[in-house]
Amino acid sequence: MACCTGRCTLILLCTLQLVAALERQVFDFLGYQWGPILANFLHIVVTILGLFGTLQYRPRYVIAYAIWAAIWVTWNVFLICFYLEVGDLNKESDLLSFHVSQHQSWWSEHGPGCVRKEAPVAGVAGLESHSYVSVIGCSVEYQYIEVMHSALQILLALLGFVYACYVTSVFTEEEDSFDFIGGFDPFPLYHVNEKSNHLLVKQTSLPA
Repeated sequence: MACCTGRCTLILLCTLQLVAALERQVFDFLGYQWGPILANFLHIVVTILGLFGTLQYRPRYVIAYAIWAAIWVTWNVFLICFYLEVGDLNKESDLLSFHVSQHQSWWSEHGPGCVRKEAPVAGVAGLESHSYVSVIGCSVEYQYIEVMHSALQILLALLGFVYACYVTSVFTEEEDSFDFIGGFDPFPLYHVNEKSNHLLVKQTSLPA
C-alpha cells in the first residue's frame, strides 16, 4: 500500500489527535477537570491503539478506533453544549470536576489578556489574606476557547472515523484476496505433502 493512500493519512490524523489530546490534557490537569482528564486519557490510549493497528495492518484495532471516534465526537458535542450553556447546562457548575472541587477551566483565569483582581478577605491575616474576586480584560472568553478545542477534536475525529472505515475495508479486502490464493491456508501444503507421500508408498510397493 503506497504512502499516499488512506493508511498514511490515518497515521497522520492519529498523530495530530495525540498531539491535540496531550495539549488538552495538560490544561485540564491545571484546571482539575477530572471528567475531561479521564476522557482524554481513554482517547490517548485508543488513538495509540488505532495508530498501532494502522501501522501493523490490524483491522480489529482500527475498528475499535473508529468506534471510539464516534464516542469522542459525542463527548465533545456535549462539552460544546456545556460551555455554551445549552438547555439546563451551566458552565459555572462543578459537573466536569465530578463535584469534588469548585475548580473551573484553567482558561477562565489564564486566557489571553485576562487579569485577575484580588481583594483582601476581612478578618483573615497572613499570607492567605487575599482572595480571588474577578477576572477582567480577557480578549477571548474561556468558554469559547474550550469550544474551539472541542471543535478541533470533532473535526479530527470525524476525519479519523472516515479514514478508519476506509482503511479497514482495504485491509479486509487484502486479507480476503490473500486467503483466496492460499496465503493463510495450510491445506495446499499439507495436500501436496500427503500426495507426495502417497506416491512414494505406491512406488515402493510395486514388484521388482
